[in-house]
Amino acid sequence: MAACAKLRWRSISSTAPEAIALMSLSWLPNAISLMRIALIAPILGFILSDAFEWALALFVVAGFSDGIDGYLAKRFSWHTRFGALIDPVADKLLVAGLFITLAYTQHIPFWLAVVVILRDVVIVTGAMAYNFIVKPVQGEPTRISKLNTALQLLFLLFVLSRAGFDWPDMISITILGAAILVTVVVSGVDYVWLWSRRARAGI
Repeated sequence: MAACAKLRWRSISSTAPEAIALMSLSWLPNAISLMRIALIAPILGFILSDAFEWALALFVVAGFSDGIDGYLAKRFSWHTRFGALIDPVADKLLVAGLFITLAYTQHIPFWLAVVVILRDVVIVTGAMAYNFIVKPVQGEPTRISKLNTALQLLFLLFVLSRAGFDWPDMISITILGAAILVTVVVSGVDYVWLWSRRARAGI
């Protein structure tokens, strides 16, 4: 018994420092999300000054950071209420900022920027209403919403790459734009239907 207790104590003692070290880094995903927000202004500034190479480089860093903070939060269970809010906010600010700026500089159609931003406004407004009227919202992006986000990021990547390096061709960008339009409408309707049904059921 004494030997077993000693072994158990050694096991706890050896893992305790690792657990403490991991807990001390639990702020990291949120810091990465805040860094992504901080990158938005420089990216937009580079676009407005026609420095698309730098805008593209920072956009890639921002996109990579989105994957990193999500991986860290899931891998080490570093989930917080603040993180659940700031991560999608950072993504929407980045995407909305780029769509508005690229539409302003006439690199993308104005109507496409309006459609993308209008969808986000509808979703955010609906989430706020649900939060106050029914209960706190738990972030649950649907599959079509995830697809739409991925298409938007790829579209922005292609637009910046074409503006800076004349690649890819316009056909690829046009096809992506059409796919975004379809998934924006479908995902927007899907969100409205889903949360309306939950609101009526009170769940």
